[in-house]
Amino acid sequence: MNLKKKQQHQNHVGNDAPSPGSASHAIGSHLVCALGLALSFWVSHSFFSTNLISDPAHTLLLIWVFETPIVVLVYSRFRKNPKECSYWKAVGQGLLGIPLGALINILGAIALGAPVGIQYLPRTINWSVLMSLLTFVPAACVFGSSWTDWQRVFAHTKPIGAIDYMICLPAHGAIIGAWFGAWPMPLDWERPWQEWPVCVSYGAMAGYLVAMVASLGFALVRGARLPLKQD
Repeated sequence: MNLKKKQQHQNHVGNDAPSPGSASHAIGSHLVCALGLALSFWVSHSFFSTNLISDPAHTLLLIWVFETPIVVLVYSRFRKNPKECSYWKAVGQGLLGIPLGALINILGAIALGAPVGIQYLPRTINWSVLMSLLTFVPAACVFGSSWTDWQRVFAHTKPIGAIDYMICLPAHGAIIGAWFGAWPMPLDWERPWQEWPVCVSYGAMAGYLVAMVASLGFALVRGARLPLKQD
């Protein structure tokens, strides 16, 4: 009986463990996504002579156009149940998640006080698409319509493997970073970077990158501890 219980415990732990090499895959995937953001800034500055302060709408457009194929193609590799969900189906789920995530981010931003008006519409739309890529699209690629996984990772914040940490922590980091980035907006300093959504965008991307590093740490620690439990 004790041997049977031990085997059941090992099987349970093994089901929670990340797939082989998933921690190293997380490092490579995060590195690619981070480099994509850096390159998008470089392209907008070098080839279009624009930045978030001088032309927020255009710069955000360039960033999300550059980052979209990177995020979708990278995270579709980690789709759940690959036997039932092909790679290109996961890509389709990620692309479908872009407008859905953008709508959620627009509604959330307006509810928290983002300016509403025709003059702000291009900025808000492009910002919301970028936020969708940072928060919503990775989960859409990996989980698809699995509501149980969405609840576990976002509502209950209970990641159980390297891929979950890759999705959960950067998404929360982007949201928290955007929230902190919005703090200087109401101040009467009259600086160009206080305009919507300049500081919010910088805050979101900074929070996203910091949370990426944190997620790698959690993934590596999780991957190191599970084999010890199995022994």
